[in-house]
Amino acid sequence: MIKMLNTRKLTWLFILLAIASTAGAAYEVHRILEIQAFNDAILHAKSPKTDMQSFQAKYATAYWLAKNERYKESTLLYTHLLESANDKQKASIQHNLGNIYFLRGLAINGTNMTVGKETEYLLRQAKSLYQQSLKIDNSNWGTRHNLDRLIMLLPGTPTPGVGESDSPGLIMGNIPVGLP
Repeated sequence: MIKMLNTRKLTWLFILLAIASTAGAAYEVHRILEIQAFNDAILHAKSPKTDMQSFQAKYATAYWLAKNERYKESTLLYTHLLESANDKQKASIQHNLGNIYFLRGLAINGTNMTVGKETEYLLRQAKSLYQQSLKIDNSNWGTRHNLDRLIMLLPGTPTPGVGESDSPGLIMGNIPVGLP
């Protein structure tokens, strides 16, 4: 075997290895630049030029639509994303859908704190979505907080451990966690 590897063959082997390594490094640098451009486009609410069909691009588009109060389009896009999402992503999507319904309910309700039928429907949808999100990933405190605030707004939903004179809610209440 040593006789087969002379200096000339080793040189060519190392040259080919160097060319392959350089090509691989160039591809990785190109990909890093594409990812940076993608992140910059998303950050500035522009359409990315690469990875337009990726989960992240669609999620960012749905988020941007919701931020700009285009709730119907955002809800449709989020709903389509649920099919291809992993558990963490599903929890995040459910949270954002809950936020959309919550915001729509608050917008319809306005400053009137008596919940109307349409507002109650939207708030119950938000509650259901928050609960689904927490079933998938119970670590999101934002979802827990929003669910707590939502429960306080809904009519006829008793808050456990709270009398009628005070209503601190489930999470932000003054009942210590873990004590009987």
